Amino acid sequence: MYLSTQDELIAFCERAATSKVLAVDTEFLRERTFFPKLCLVQVAAGNDIAAIDPISIEDLSPLAALLESPSITKVFHACTQDLEVLYDGMGVMCAPVFDTQLVAAFLGMRQQVSYGSLVEAYCGVHLAKAESLTDWSRRPLDPEQLTYAEDDVRYLPGIYDQMMSALIEKDRLSWVKPEMERLCDASRICRDPRDAYQRLKRASSLTRRQLAIAREVCAWREGVAAERDIPRKWVMSDEVIVEVCKRAPSSPERLRRIRNTEQLSEGDARSLVEAVSRGASCPAEECPKMARHARPSAEAEGVVDLMYAVLRLVSEKSGVATQLIATRDDLLEFLQDRGSSRLASGWRWELAGRTLAQLLSGEVGLTVKSGRIELL
Repeated sequence: MYLSTQDELIAFCERAATSKVLAVDTEFLRERTFFPKLCLVQVAAGNDIAAIDPISIEDLSPLAALLESPSITKVFHACTQDLEVLYDGMGVMCAPVFDTQLVAAFLGMRQQVSYGSLVEAYCGVHLAKAESLTDWSRRPLDPEQLTYAEDDVRYLPGIYDQMMSALIEKDRLSWVKPEMERLCDASRICRDPRDAYQRLKRASSLTRRQLAIAREVCAWREGVAAERDIPRKWVMSDEVIVEVCKRAPSSPERLRRIRNTEQLSEGDARSLVEAVSRGASCPAEECPKMARHARPSAEAEGVVDLMYAVLRLVSEKSGVATQLIATRDDLLEFLQDRGSSRLASGWRWELAGRTLAQLLSGEVGLTVKSGRIELL
């Protein structure tokens, strides 16, 4: 169903409200804007599949109530962007959620398996990709576009049922739940502009004082981009921001000496210099630190190599994707400061941490049998 009127949406949401599970996907554009433009919301509930048009329907509150209902599980595939788009476009915080891409990594598939591969594996259906570059903001949408969009949720309820059965059979539901709850954490979706510097490219090359400037400048860029609804890079690129932080210009005239600042208006230039000044005058104890991993010694690298071999054995035996269990940085942290490592608690400890601890204490070792690495 293509829903483009308020009455159609209300009728669909009344039927869907009795469902325990909703499959959800979105289509959006963000190439030329700061905020993603929500163009379509696809929802599968029971035997109904709806493509909901947020451009034509002004009041989406019936849909918002469904997505925020604590008694309905919202099933997505690779939900991170969808959750951000639904929050920006509708003010909705979806919970609880079930991410089939994440769960697939607990059930023997690679960590970031595509939706098409998942549908083929679970349903034996090969999905076409003909509309992957569609401009979803243009109207009217033709039947082929709507079929493509609806296919993004058509198979999710059946996959969800199969995955839930497998999780229960393998006794892994308790492993998955905290990972899903983390996806819904408001801090992941509602980002503080003053944290934007943490995503600045080449920020690791800056001193703490320069990072204090970067914190103010990146927050300034977030504000300008949001106010004008344009991409951040249209305000100022990361490369220019890093240079601004290193030079710390004290006037618009000095700022103009930096290449690619000529597009800034006089007002923007002044407000940017003010942001630089705030960062430059930040008390030393309040200057931020970027997490920098000291290069491990050759001995530590060798131990991490052994730990990674054990991790791969655990992954192969359990069917849980290696990168989902731990990265090499996680292994190094476990080696150097076990108490702060995520491998030291929860399902990761149960699955791999305990064995890694035994390796480090000499209780277990590695050997080769028939050309394969095995635990001793």
